[in-house]
Amino acid sequence: MRVIFDVIVIGAGQAGLSMGYYLQKSSLSFLILDKNERIGEVWRNRYDSLVLFTPRSYSSLHGLPLEGDLNGFPTKNEIGDYLERYANAFDLPIQNNTEVQQITKLDGIFHITIQNSSLQCKNVIIASGPFQHPNIPSFSRELSKEIVQLHSSQFKNPSQLQKGTALVVGGGNSGAQIAVALSESHYTYLSVGKKIRFLPLSFGKKSTFEWLDKLGILKSRNTSLIGKRIQNMGDPVFGYELLDKIKDGKVNIKSRTVSVKKDSITFNDGTSLHVDNIIWATGFIPDYSWLDFPNILSPNGSVKHNRGITEVEGLFFLGLPWQHRRGSAALFGVGDDAQYLFQVLNERKDL
Repeated sequence: MRVIFDVIVIGAGQAGLSMGYYLQKSSLSFLILDKNERIGEVWRNRYDSLVLFTPRSYSSLHGLPLEGDLNGFPTKNEIGDYLERYANAFDLPIQNNTEVQQITKLDGIFHITIQNSSLQCKNVIIASGPFQHPNIPSFSRELSKEIVQLHSSQFKNPSQLQKGTALVVGGGNSGAQIAVALSESHYTYLSVGKKIRFLPLSFGKKSTFEWLDKLGILKSRNTSLIGKRIQNMGDPVFGYELLDKIKDGKVNIKSRTVSVKKDSITFNDGTSLHVDNIIWATGFIPDYSWLDFPNILSPNGSVKHNRGITEVEGLFFLGLPWQHRRGSAALFGVGDDAQYLFQVLNERKDL
C-alpha cells in the first residue's frame, strides 16, 4: 500500500533542513528529498577562497549554534560540515541522490516523479533555493574557444585558468572574492554594472551584521519602505580586501560588459580589452519547469507567493531571497520563515 506523506520537502540545504527541524517537532509524516550525494555538498563545491561575510553568530540555523569563535567568519567547508551535522543532530529523514523530475496534483494529492518511481503527499515545500542554473550572457558563445570561460559556480581556484589576463564579470560579493583570489596569480579585471559600495566586516568590536540587526535592517520586510530601498540598491561588498587590491593596482575596474568578439571584450564606456580567461559571476536563474502549475510564476519568472504560500493549496516555497525579510535566504533568517510555514501547516484542517 502506497504511503502518502503529510509533507515532502524538496531540497536539503539550509532551507530544507530548517523546515525539517520544525516538522520533526510534530506528528506529521515527512520526507526531505535532495539530489546531492551528501548534505552540504553545494557549499563544499564552491570556490576554495569562499569565506562568509556573516560572522558565526549569524551563520547558524535554529536549534544548533555554529561552533567556533562567534566573531570569526566561517569558511564554505565549515558551513557544509555544519549542515551535515545539523541533519544528523535532529535525525532528519533525508533521501539523497534523488532528483525531482515533475510535480503534479490530482484529487488533492501531490504526485512527485523521481527516478523510475513516484511519491505522494498532501503538502509540498520547495526549498531548493534560488541558485539553480548559471546565468551566463548569450553573447558569451561568440568568444574564441581559446579563452577559458567558467561560471562562478564552476570556479574553484586559479589553477583552472591559463596564464595571462583574467576578467571577472559581476561585482557582487562572489565576484569580489574571486577577483581578489585571481589577483595573486593573474593580471585581473573586474567588470561591474554600477559603482561598488563597500561596507566593513565590523565596526569597533562588533560585526556589521550585529549593527544592522540592532538597527532593525535585518528584520526589514520586503514590503516596507526600507526593505524596498535595500532591494533596489542591491548588496554592498563586505570587507575591504577588494578595495585594497584596487588601490594596489592588482585589480582593475571596468564598466559593464556589453559585447564580445573572439578574444575582445567591449565595455559600456566604449573601451575594449583582450583577455585569456573569463569568470562569469553573473548569478543564477531559477528553473521551475518541473512544477506542473502554469500560474505559479510571474511574467518575470519569479514565484508568486505570500510569505511562501502559493495559490495552489498545499504548495509552499522556502528560502527565496526576500521571501519575507532581508535574511529569508540566509542562514540567520531562513529558520524564521520555516517556523511560520510550520504554523500554517499545523492550522490546515486535513492534517
